[in-house]
Amino acid sequence: MSQLTHIGPDGRARMVDISQKSVTERVALARGRVQISNASLSALKAGGIKKGDPIAISELAGIIGAKKTADLIPLCHPLPLTGVNVQIEIDETASSLIVSARVKTTGKTGVEMEALTAVSVSCLTLYDMLKAIDKSMIISDIELIEKSGGRSGEYKKPESES
Repeated sequence: MSQLTHIGPDGRARMVDISQKSVTERVALARGRVQISNASLSALKAGGIKKGDPIAISELAGIIGAKKTADLIPLCHPLPLTGVNVQIEIDETASSLIVSARVKTTGKTGVEMEALTAVSVSCLTLYDMLKAIDKSMIISDIELIEKSGGRSGEYKKPESES
């Protein structure tokens, strides 16, 4: 196992110096799930949720979350994001909302944390929007699906794990 990059030789936390890294296009895709009751899924599909459209608002919240990642995760570098796309799809068979976020930049460090933050914030916003009708929702399976760019190259989660 490689050495942890955010811990200095003195054992203290540090933001990694990326000044010598190459600028490359960086892309990351993350996904998560919010499981809701069948009754809540029906109410969502019918519309009329008092707070507004949970899917549209949660997608927007995810974009904002990606942009605020460096403010939330102490050792993340602030990045100029060149693209953030958050999509929420209904999985009727599992009575779930599937959240995915694809984040892009051209820079010296990756956007995995921004994609994961976008998914997390979207899931939390879905919970907030729907909690009046379903407090038993379960947020789960927040994970990196793929990433590209940088020294570590390509990563794609094996299909058997998706």
